[in-house]
Amino acid sequence: MSQAFSILALILILGLVVIIHEWGHFLLAKLNGVGVIEFSVGFGPRLFSFVKNGTRYSLKAVPFGGSCQLLGNDFGLSSDDPDVVHDDAHAFSKKNVWSRISIIAAGPVFNFLLAYVLAVIVISFAGIDRPTVAGVMDGYPAAEAGLQAGDRITRINNTGIHLYRDVQLYTVIHEGEELSVTFVRDGEKMRTVITPVYSEEDGRYLLGIYGSGRTPTNWYETLGYSWQELRFNVKEVLDALGMIFTGRLPLTSFSGPVGMAGAVNDIVDEVNADTAGESALTTAYYMFLNLASFALMISANLGVMNLLPIPAMDGGRLVFLFLEAIRGKPVPPEKEAIVHTAGILFLFGFMIFIMGHDIWSIFQ
Repeated sequence: MSQAFSILALILILGLVVIIHEWGHFLLAKLNGVGVIEFSVGFGPRLFSFVKNGTRYSLKAVPFGGSCQLLGNDFGLSSDDPDVVHDDAHAFSKKNVWSRISIIAAGPVFNFLLAYVLAVIVISFAGIDRPTVAGVMDGYPAAEAGLQAGDRITRINNTGIHLYRDVQLYTVIHEGEELSVTFVRDGEKMRTVITPVYSEEDGRYLLGIYGSGRTPTNWYETLGYSWQELRFNVKEVLDALGMIFTGRLPLTSFSGPVGMAGAVNDIVDEVNADTAGESALTTAYYMFLNLASFALMISANLGVMNLLPIPAMDGGRLVFLFLEAIRGKPVPPEKEAIVHTAGILFLFGFMIFIMGHDIWSIFQ
């Protein structure tokens, strides 16, 4: 039963994240007068569809994500469906370069907007992890440097700190380095220097402090901290990518659908264990908040990954469009097609590798 719920939750999360992404492309296409051949929820054979204003809206059999097919995109994409838009004047390729940039960029931007909305929801109910020291561990560097419970950390070296997770992330990225820590105590700004020590038990470098967990916010703090939540998730992805490309993290740190299914299942099992003996309403409440936090992370991740300059992805297409804007003329379509085709083959092979590793990890 738990595994069935986990699969359903993953389908809903991926569906929401991908459909919002495609809806961004769809909305900006419509606003710029570009014909949308089909907007679909799911993949594979159609289960149900209808046509309105030249666009076919479809529900398909495979319940993962969706798609938005633009007239004249992907090097002249058209349709043999007689009911949808065919007028060449509404082709994507016929619009000016800035209209096309806005349409391609809208997908990742809408993922960031979704992540922000989810952050507002989560913080409204669960509060925020303020960067306030709840306690200091004896014998660790923070105690020796003079940090005390109640101190609010505002900066480490040249990086602003807004969430307690910022402190944790910074020590992971800059493990073992000397840290200049700025904090506020009783309204006075103070500074100290701390060098984390490696803990064999925890397998990481520690300052020797712990946070107070999530605390409530008022409505205007919620709106502000939600941007910080989005910023943190974006920074976490970028930092992780940096660690992968410098060899500090293995390439298998990426996760595909199988890995995400495992993560969702872990969330479901953990919530069920933590709320054992509680009411069904309490379990549902914590399940919703944890899964919403996971969806927030996935949406932010998808936004970042799609903006990377990888051929065939939104970021790769934006590279060619910005080159066109700078040069005043497009890159020859046949050359761009070769690059994007190579990108598709690379992504396909990479996904097979990641899915294979995820499946192997399950058996391991």
